[in-house]
Amino acid sequence: MMSRAPSLSVGTLAIACLTVSAIAADRPLEGRLESFLGEPRFQMQQISKEYGRQANGVVARDGTVLVTWLQPGRNVFRSNDGKNVRARRSEDGGTTWGEEIVIAEGFTGGGTTVDETTGDILVFVEDNHPPAPLTVYRSKDQGKTWKAQQTVIKPDSKGNVPSMHMAEHGVTLRHGEHKGRLLRPARHYAAGNQRSQWPNHYNTAVYSDDGGKTWRTSDPLPAKGTGEGAVAEMSDGRIYYNSRRHWAPKGENARRRWTAWSEDGGATWKDLAICEVLPDGPQNSDYGCEGGLVRLPVRGRDILLYSNCDSPGRDSRVSEADSRNHGTVWVSFDGGRTWPLKRLVHEGPFCYSSLAAGRPGTPSEGWIYLYFDVHAERPPIRVARFNLSWLLQGEPTGDGELPAWIEAASRQSVRETVAAPESSATFRLVPFRQVLWRGPELKRPCSPNSVERRRDETASLGNRDPDHDSVLCRRRDYGRLPCPNAACRTGQRLCREC
Repeated sequence: MMSRAPSLSVGTLAIACLTVSAIAADRPLEGRLESFLGEPRFQMQQISKEYGRQANGVVARDGTVLVTWLQPGRNVFRSNDGKNVRARRSEDGGTTWGEEIVIAEGFTGGGTTVDETTGDILVFVEDNHPPAPLTVYRSKDQGKTWKAQQTVIKPDSKGNVPSMHMAEHGVTLRHGEHKGRLLRPARHYAAGNQRSQWPNHYNTAVYSDDGGKTWRTSDPLPAKGTGEGAVAEMSDGRIYYNSRRHWAPKGENARRRWTAWSEDGGATWKDLAICEVLPDGPQNSDYGCEGGLVRLPVRGRDILLYSNCDSPGRDSRVSEADSRNHGTVWVSFDGGRTWPLKRLVHEGPFCYSSLAAGRPGTPSEGWIYLYFDVHAERPPIRVARFNLSWLLQGEPTGDGELPAWIEAASRQSVRETVAAPESSATFRLVPFRQVLWRGPELKRPCSPNSVERRRDETASLGNRDPDHDSVLCRRRDYGRLPCPNAACRTGQRLCREC
């Protein structure tokens, strides 16, 4: 049953504020790398009950996992058409989810932001597909209830007040002189979203030093034709900007991502570059696709994750929407300088996506969340949750190498979490840069009673057979691991028929 977000009384607001402030003081913002390692884990679930689009995922200060999305009406681009922005919450790290909550009528502005100082969560809702009037909604109880607030957004250096749609979630800065600042991507739509206007579009960011009441707009990203950006703060306080593009100047690669950096808390941007390893949507189109971005909350490390479609084809006869598929996550261990690893998450249709990471000391700790919609088929929003160990079983991109420290940490984590195998099995670690870990190696195939079909953990994992299941070995002598049967080591190395 779907519920509508109620308003809050003054007394309720005060109690909630005090409670979240206490939570914020008790839990660290960044934790240990080991929490994202250990036994490889992967699950996939349906989030929205109906067709949904443009999800934004965040994790509240207390560890509540929150996703917001657009519930389209009959026509997503028309006003007064029944569309609204909804949310769903999980208090157990994503195992179970509460009922859908309607935040407001309107069009999602993306950029859902957790204020890590107060614990409040901000959601941006535009009246219609932008350019359009904007309302900001605030929750003081980890997404249970929402209330519109008065908000001031100041124009950029060109005199333009930005639109918000559609961007990855915002962040709270944790380092340097701007610690506590709220920052989220934004964009200038010019006269609209017509193709003729794309060369006039550009990305910006908006930032707030008063908890989200007043927002200043950054200088424009120094690249025209951009939109739908994502930001992440590094451990040294620098800000990384990663952007989609609808248009590129002649001679530039229109199918890869623009990146830029800020050293002043997101006020200005420099060092514009094209990241040749990260695709901007399907590679048979210059149109691009919104992507997810998150930095894992690990002390002293800048592990970035990026999500988008890794569509293999370049057939111009296939439409842009139909060619959005092969949802994939890329991993950088050096703050976006190189992206040496990627792993396929969903082989089928895959459109807009958002990434979030669990918080230390909460039920979400160690989990990575990937939300995505499948626009071509109009199904519900989905979420895949997994850990870094699962990603480490991906494939190399050729863009740099995995660092020695992740190898050492992962091997140590394997030794601590894997029980000793029985006498009929042998344990070995293959060369790290080939495959991080294949698990125990059996001398005989798995017996029929040693496997359990887990349809709730089934995803498209590189096998084109529509009846393919992910079957995980669950032998009690060494825990739940990818099937060690040598005959099963194809594709994503998950057993199909033992």
